[in-house]
Amino acid sequence: MTLVRQFSGITLEMLEPVAAEIFKLVPNRKIFLFYGTLGAGKTTLVQAFCKVLGLKDQVQSPTFGLVHEYGSGSSTVYHFDLYRLKSASELEEIGFYEYLNSNALCFIEWPEKGMPYEPETTVSVLLEPENQFSRRITITI
Repeated sequence: MTLVRQFSGITLEMLEPVAAEIFKLVPNRKIFLFYGTLGAGKTTLVQAFCKVLGLKDQVQSPTFGLVHEYGSGSSTVYHFDLYRLKSASELEEIGFYEYLNSNALCFIEWPEKGMPYEPETTVSVLLEPENQFSRRITITI
């Protein structure tokens, strides 16, 4: 993996500009893998990405359904949360690999819980709490 950029001291108010900057750093990437502890801000950062894209949908964690779809057409986003995944076969049941190959943006929380491989075209996003109000965000490809 290659470090692309690290952002420190990121507060809630700074997330949209940081999301926009991340898109500029990796303009041709479609699959984003979000790592971090429970409560680190993975879903909140996905919300910021969707706002930057101009999507009006209310972005929520898809913990119980595994995937939510936002937008439409060229702005379709698939948001996965693999935290409660019981087995990799569940990914096949929902057509996970078709989503990855759809050319839509795919935001995947908790990929380490069940994703059997990381395609070479992914962007890894690690969120680490620095304190109660700020996070460090590390981007690698």
